Amino acid sequence: MSDRLTSRQRAHLRSEAHGQDPLVHIGKEGVTDPVMQAVEEAFNTRELVTIRVLDNAPRPVREVAEAVADALEDVQVVRTIGGTALFYRPHPDDPEIDLPASGAEEA
Repeated sequence: MSDRLTSRQRAHLRSEAHGQDPLVHIGKEGVTDPVMQAVEEAFNTRELVTIRVLDNAPRPVREVAEAVADALEDVQVVRTIGGTALFYRPHPDDPEIDLPASGAEEA
């Protein structure tokens, strides 16, 4: 998998996640080990995970999203909007989400 998602792939993932409720909430304690464990466990059963960064969190949603993605293997930030971040990690053996081809692969 390439390191970066194309805008077309991000749009596809956003549509797949439409209506998905946040699975993890990050509050005043910030990104803690239990938060990271909860995100990791969420990726055990799905490829798209939404988190909510509450107003009392110590860092803005973008910084939190980058910290989470950097700490977990193969996790990419699809987007952040408001206090919500959407992450993607394909299942290593049996991916359920079929991403559109990147522009370089199309003729």
